[in-house]
Order: sequence, then structure tokens, then C-alpha cells
Amino acid sequence: MKIAVTYENGSVFGHFGHTEQFKIYDVENGSVASAQIVPTNGSGHGALAGFLAEHGVEALICGGIGGGAQEALSQTGIRLYAGCAGNADERVAELLGGTLAFAEGATCDHHHEEGHHCGGHEHTCGHC
Repeated sequence: MKIAVTYENGSVFGHFGHTEQFKIYDVENGSVASAQIVPTNGSGHGALAGFLAEHGVEALICGGIGGGAQEALSQTGIRLYAGCAGNADERVAELLGGTLAFAEGATCDHHHEEGHHCGGHEHTCGHC
């Protein structure tokens, strides 16, 4: 099984569509066997679900994520654990242990007021 986490400086990155890299964990017998950081090479919202599918990812841990991206992940069969923040390795361990706290439908719809809160991070740019 492979689990991907939106990744920045050891933590879950707060917005799926803007992540510049994923940390992808290979899980064997219920524990992490290996992990690697994989750059997205500029792939944006629409291409990231396919990017993850090409890497064999079966589950994604992320912060905020828009409805279109959620649908794209659903179509690829990738399980989504959104609304997460903090240390990426700890979130993966919690997922494997069945204790990961996540939010169903932690969306970011790109039509917020300036300074909105989305997926565990603050924005002042007026969009996700």
C-alpha cells in the first residue's frame, strides 16, 4: 500500500492543489517500509490526482482540498483524509493505527473572503 501526504518541511502542507511535493510512504504489513519525497514538477489541481495514481498511491493525507480535486481522487479510487495538519510522519502513523483525526469534505472552494481559514492554514491572498 502507498500513502501520500502533501508535504512541506516535515509537515502536512495545507492545500492540495498548491503542494510542490508529496511524501510517499510504502507500507508493508501495517508499518512504513520506506518513504520518499517526490516533487510535483508544477502539476496543478487537475493533474495531481493522476500524478498520485501514476505513483500507485491508494490513500492521501492533506489539509484543504477543493471539490473538483476530491472528485478526481474519487475517480482514481484514492481514499482521502483531508483537514489534517502537523507532522507528516505522525499523521501516517495515526492513519495506520486507526486514530487519524480528519475532516470529511475539508474543502477549499476558491471563493472566500480575504483572510479565510482553510485546511489548517491562514490565507491573506483572497484565494486558496
